[in-house]
Amino acid sequence: MGLTALQVHAAALGAARVEDYRGATTAASFGDPQAEFSALRTGCGVYDLGFRAKISLTGGDRVRWLNGMVTNNIRDLESGRGVYAFLLNPQGHILGDLFAYSRGDSLLVDTDYSQVEKILATFDHYIIMDDVEVKNLSHQLTALGLSGPKSREALEAAGFNIGDLLPLQFQDLNWQGVSCMVVRGDTESVSYEIGLPPASVKQLWDALLAGGAAPVGAEALEMQRIVSGIPRYGVDIRERDLPQETEQARALNFNKGCYVGQEIVERIRSRGNVHRKFTGFVFKEGTSIAPGSKILVRGKELGEITSVTSLRNGHERRMALGYIRREAGVPGKEVEVGDAAAVVSGLPFQEV
Repeated sequence: MGLTALQVHAAALGAARVEDYRGATTAASFGDPQAEFSALRTGCGVYDLGFRAKISLTGGDRVRWLNGMVTNNIRDLESGRGVYAFLLNPQGHILGDLFAYSRGDSLLVDTDYSQVEKILATFDHYIIMDDVEVKNLSHQLTALGLSGPKSREALEAAGFNIGDLLPLQFQDLNWQGVSCMVVRGDTESVSYEIGLPPASVKQLWDALLAGGAAPVGAEALEMQRIVSGIPRYGVDIRERDLPQETEQARALNFNKGCYVGQEIVERIRSRGNVHRKFTGFVFKEGTSIAPGSKILVRGKELGEITSVTSLRNGHERRMALGYIRREAGVPGKEVEVGDAAAVVSGLPFQEV
């Protein structure tokens, strides 16, 4: 994709560094990733969501068709609400993940830019005689995110009058003459996403900063993602993985009817659990762990690390996400990663 709409204003933002993140170029940090992470946990952080692609589905068959494509229930999705879902191949392996929102006369699909080409190609492959039109809106819409206990205060200080939204519920608003879509996040921390035209993103960024939000880059977002225990497609979720291995029950609905890969998902549910599970690991101070490191118990390989982060708040605390054999993935169990000792942790991580 190149630069996000917000990053086009890089000189005005004062970002220290930029990097490719989820398929787009955005700010890595505004100076101190640890302080930015702290804002997300105790105050309010505002961040670029220009790495998220937007896809519109219209046509009379759109609901039935998408319901037959993804793992969650689109058929009964009320207007103004959204769900998180996986897109699978016929063997039940994960091709991608996405959020789908009902806008009444259309569906809006939200995914990372790094996935959008594969998702569009998969959609195109399965639309045969269906009345469904797929349109990539990514250059017409961008978004900013807010996270932290003071997020709603920052929104209101910036001039937004929002109701008490439920997780993945959205509200369309007119803000200073700009049409915006405000979505409540579905994580444990309070978060919002504000979708709007790219031409107005800098105006909104400045208003949220003036409302008390602190600027946050991709490095702090990764810290927040990892401590929240949220897997990222292409990093923690790969095409070889099965839905139940990821522990993302929020992506699955077992009462919605048939969809691509459903037979495998249902077989796993009816015959018992998968052998691996996605979970967290806490390491001792000073250990150096990298994604791809193998997890051992008494010398036997039982899993691998997929994401790592380090928090510094008086002392260093290193945490990781990864997969481990289900029988060994019990919180409190000691494991080895290289020459480092670690303890299995439930997700999200506690006492962060």
